[in-house]
Amino acid sequence: MKNICLPVLILTSLVFSGCASVPMESNVEDEAAKTFEVVEGRSNIYIYRNENLGGAIKMPVLLDDKIAGDTAPKTFILKTVEPGEHVVVSKTENDASLAFTTEAGKNYFVWQEVKMGLWTARSKLHLVDEATGRDGVNECKLVK
Repeated sequence: MKNICLPVLILTSLVFSGCASVPMESNVEDEAAKTFEVVEGRSNIYIYRNENLGGAIKMPVLLDDKIAGDTAPKTFILKTVEPGEHVVVSKTENDASLAFTTEAGKNYFVWQEVKMGLWTARSKLHLVDEATGRDGVNECKLVK
């Protein structure tokens, strides 16, 4: 058993200690997103990952069955949407899903929590309040 555990520990530490890279927006776009202004008649959905755990893993995110982008540590995705029902899915070792309803003129914040998986990272999605979400987004940079 000891012979198997050591390689698994080494592999796990390598997977969770590297640094994934995703295409990033400019500082101007990042700062504009962090004003949290909402276009009239629309809603903003911020999906953020403000942890370093799983740093070597990009995590694909879907919004309403369409690719929204990939997250890496300390990054966020911003999507402006029509008010109504929406579903965010985080595609990792597991598929985490979160459904919620948005209202016009409001921001919604989805925290993509990273968890340790058997072979790679797992995730869990949480709809958080505006103060928590703004703080989390402000720790991160905007993904293209």
